[in-house]
Amino acid sequence: MRLDKYLKISRLIKRRTVANEACDAGRVSVNGKPARASYDVRIGDVIEVMLGAKSVKVKVVSINEYAKKDEAGLMYTLLS
Repeated sequence: MRLDKYLKISRLIKRRTVANEACDAGRVSVNGKPARASYDVRIGDVIEVMLGAKSVKVKVVSINEYAKKDEAGLMYTLLS
């Protein structure tokens, strides 16, 4: 699954266009390296999103094409 789509479905970022812009601006890194929106997310990847003064670091646990609001948090574990 594309990185921008994963960020939207897991509800780490509210909209896919915002996720795409964040990737283009270099504010999203996967496994310590800046990642493009087209990066193919795999289970075990560590994603770090820096938006404003906040920084969220998560580890991918599952990849689902669709997720309800209460299931979206189960797609990752929060690292910091």
